[in-house]
Amino acid sequence: MPNKMTKPQNFENHAKLYPLHHFVIMPMTLIFLGWTVARMDFSTSDTVSDSFYFLLLALIVLLVSYLPRIYALKNQNRIIRLEMRQRYFYLTGTPFFEKESLLTSPQIIALRFAGDEEFLALMDKSIKETTAPKEIKKSIKNWKADHHRV
Repeated sequence: MPNKMTKPQNFENHAKLYPLHHFVIMPMTLIFLGWTVARMDFSTSDTVSDSFYFLLLALIVLLVSYLPRIYALKNQNRIIRLEMRQRYFYLTGTPFFEKESLLTSPQIIALRFAGDEEFLALMDKSIKETTAPKEIKKSIKNWKADHHRV
């Protein structure tokens, strides 16, 4: 839950950056990968072997630092789908499965930011006009904040 000094969440400020991941680990990993590629030496069999060893190491470090973020986002997206199924049922008394099959995952994720009073209309419009997720978020008037996202 945000504290009283936190600005209300909206389209402009809803994206999250994690300083340790985005500004330390990933840049260092990319620098290591770039440095490794730049230093690759194919002049002798030993340097070729060392070059590929360090390239493999750099790729492993990149994957090890990137995959947990992907896993967390995929899990979060599954939870969002469950939340939206529950929310739709709460608002309409009917299952979400029919409407869900007409929406893309990014559309469903974007719709979760809509307040209850505009959610159904926005969802129907998104299905009818195949609205892009970014446009869905921009059209939300009553933003439903989510401060627990990964």
